[in-house]
Amino acid sequence: MSRELGTGSDESDDAVFKALANPNRRRVLDLLRTRPRTTGEVCEAFPDLDRTTVLQHIRVLEGAELVTGRKEGRTRLLALAPLPIKRIHDRWIGEYTRAAVGLLAQLDEESPH
Repeated sequence: MSRELGTGSDESDDAVFKALANPNRRRVLDLLRTRPRTTGEVCEAFPDLDRTTVLQHIRVLEGAELVTGRKEGRTRLLALAPLPIKRIHDRWIGEYTRAAVGLLAQLDEESPH
């Protein structure tokens, strides 16, 4: 598959897939989808995990550029950065969806009615 300019590198795609592979990280993204939250709010949303584990998940999400963080006084505000997910959708999911729809249409045309 050819790479288009501006679609990201294989390494950045790998980082996104790795980040999305963990259910706790997907839960963090779901939490941030509604609005930005402080690091403390994100940690409080995961009472079953210790703070260090949640912070490690946040670092993985930031490394994949799925989450951005900025300081506001003494707190750190985290926000969803949806562009990497859109890039994955455009490159992978959209292409495979089109291929699957094409195959289904072909099967429908070939089946006796």
